Amino acid sequence: MHVYATPKLGVATSRKSHNFIGIKNHKASMSKSKIFWDNASKNYDKTEERFEYIHHKSRENTKKHLENSHVVLDYGCGTGTTSCEIADRVKEIHGIDISTKMIEISRGKAAAKNIENITFTEGDIFDEKLKRESFDRILAFNMLHTVTNPQNVVQRIGELLKPDGLFISVTPCLRDKMSFLVGAQIRLVQVLCRIGIIPVPIRRLKSSDLDDLIANGNFHSVDTEKIYKDASSYFVVAKKKSKT
Repeated sequence: MHVYATPKLGVATSRKSHNFIGIKNHKASMSKSKIFWDNASKNYDKTEERFEYIHHKSRENTKKHLENSHVVLDYGCGTGTTSCEIADRVKEIHGIDISTKMIEISRGKAAAKNIENITFTEGDIFDEKLKRESFDRILAFNMLHTVTNPQNVVQRIGELLKPDGLFISVTPCLRDKMSFLVGAQIRLVQVLCRIGIIPVPIRRLKSSDLDDLIANGNFHSVDTEKIYKDASSYFVVAKKKSKT
């Protein structure tokens, strides 16, 4: 399941939705998504190979903004490829994903490479175990076009980042340039989403939509790049605005 067809998922709910119905709906949505990604995990890496240019470019861009003292959160870490590749650049990495199977694969990769500064945990960005202002960098690769409420996710990321922290994201822009084949795949996936076969909300964003999302989330962009290889992705590094 490629990120442009069936992307990684972190289901987000409003932090203000504390009523029973909201919690019940959130748990139901999480359960469906978790099952979907558990089933997809076995072939996930293979299905991502087609867009390796975009993934590799995003990882190389990210490395420019890392230091060996940094504590990093990899939100929606999938099978842990990015975390494992950047581990030698930082102090420690905490990878989270709602899929148990994805986390198992991630842990296997880290163990096979003898990487000791990574922990992979099943969970999402709204887990109360994640402490405010505890991360120097938060990564969200191929996530923002799939969450229920991107504004709440960005707000939560701002809470978790240290005052001088950076939010690093790369997001497929499904309303920007793409090949005919990828466009056909997207239309098929949209149909599958509408009939409930794929329990993932997929947003058709433009890069300008992401600029607005970041700006409205109390961040300002410090580095951006549009990356294209059969489909368009938007790489963004954003810094928390200082409190006034």
